[in-house]
Amino acid sequence: MSEPILKVKVEDGIAVLTMNRPDKRNAMCDELLDAIDAFFTAPPADVKVVVMTGTAGHYCSGLDLSEHVARDAEGTMRHSRGWHQVMDRIQYGGLPVVSAMFGAVIGGGLELATSTHVRIAEPSSIFQLPEGRRGIFVGGGASVRVGSILGADRMIEMMLTGRKYTADEGLALGLTHYSVGEGEALPMAMELARKIARNAPLSNYIMIQALSRIEDMSKADGLFTESLCAAITQTSPDAVEGLAAFLEKRAPKFR
Repeated sequence: MSEPILKVKVEDGIAVLTMNRPDKRNAMCDELLDAIDAFFTAPPADVKVVVMTGTAGHYCSGLDLSEHVARDAEGTMRHSRGWHQVMDRIQYGGLPVVSAMFGAVIGGGLELATSTHVRIAEPSSIFQLPEGRRGIFVGGGASVRVGSILGADRMIEMMLTGRKYTADEGLALGLTHYSVGEGEALPMAMELARKIARNAPLSNYIMIQALSRIEDMSKADGLFTESLCAAITQTSPDAVEGLAAFLEKRAPKFR
């Protein structure tokens, strides 16, 4: 019996999703994208945090060009919009997502990584957007998500030249939040996931939903939205428990 294309393991409220196409450097195909989408559409009720990773030395090498389907303009647009829906579900589904990265984090793999909230890279990690060398353009959200990290100027240079960034360079640029030693990404991802899982679920949800949207707002709209978020979280049962735990010098017991 063949192994699943996306391995899912849930333990103590943390789901580990392992992209499992070792012979393809975990390149993204429709089946894998559908499996990721299915998980984030209906995650198990007890899951509080998700860890995304790859297998056989690679995170995700992007779109599997060997399975490329010729589409007309409308079909290509709809396929791109399908990617956007999945990446939005990851970013705004309400669950914090941590990426443990190594090897190829290329093209669609980088689009996937930048839809997650915490990113950890091992020395083997390579960040690249090679679409320009294939005569195409990004279609899975990089122009927004990678662009918001690098800025348009640096992203243009990255795409024009096919430039590859290392883990340390990615750290300096913001493509990853942590640069760690070989074999350390997944253990650190699990450690951070456990820490995040101890937060109040509502405050995790609000942080995921609000902060990237506030970034796109005017100053006045952003400040008003911040006040609404503060009102929602600070009047919740979790806030009452958090304050009581602080005053009683104990760990909080959130829902």
